[in-house]
Amino acid sequence: MPPMPDPSLAEVVTLLHRAAREEILPRFQRVDRELKADGTWVTAADTAMQTRVQRELAGRWPHIAFLGEEMHASEQHSLMRHTQTGLWVLDPLDGTSNFAAGLPIFGPSLALIRNARIELGVVIDVPRDETFSAALGHGAWLNNVPLSMAKSALPLVKTIACVDFKRLPASLARRLATMPPYASQRSIGSVALDWCWVAAGRFHLYLHGSQSLWDYCAGHLILSEAGGHSTTLDGQTVFDGTLSKRSALCAGDAEHFAQWVEWVNENR
Repeated sequence: MPPMPDPSLAEVVTLLHRAAREEILPRFQRVDRELKADGTWVTAADTAMQTRVQRELAGRWPHIAFLGEEMHASEQHSLMRHTQTGLWVLDPLDGTSNFAAGLPIFGPSLALIRNARIELGVVIDVPRDETFSAALGHGAWLNNVPLSMAKSALPLVKTIACVDFKRLPASLARRLATMPPYASQRSIGSVALDWCWVAAGRFHLYLHGSQSLWDYCAGHLILSEAGGHSTTLDGQTVFDGTLSKRSALCAGDAEHFAQWVEWVNENR
């Protein structure tokens, strides 16, 4: 039997984009939601999107395992043994709270992990019809236009940061609130799009205290392939091939990144 073909980035983009347009967008502002055991929201769009994407991926690439956010935790942990041979990781609707509240910032995030590396990543900003994508070693794109981080002419004090305060150590959050090293701060409610907006140069700096694998996996590859930089608060690589929650400290420009890391380390 001939080997199964590898998925191409273009095929994955087409599959995810079509599913998002047909499963997520029609349900926006007609939301039935409920709380999960962990206190986060889940909607019919989350479950419909995960069911469809899982089915379509299995139909095209049955040799690659699938992990979705809406699976039970025990099943997710069992599936992590496939990170060497191939594992899809899906957040069917990142920014569910935004979606449920009628805020138009949300979308799916899909990554392929193989050989303990992130090989493909796709994040779709559904309301804006923006598709961020990347392939390991081949670059990153926004709607088929290459993303490349140019050196910034801004000093750190004039930058815009994306910061999620509620998951940070209290002492660091207080210092950021009272003596920030940047000009202004935003938080858009979608981890996957946070990473992509840094890759697109919309945010210069980024800080988040606790992200799940399906939140950051695709965005991590997109930022890296665009030439951006990231680390955890403890100075480790953000993607470690596990389901453990990870902090993320990022910047597009190398000089900003060094200054941002230094400031955070001095003010934790």
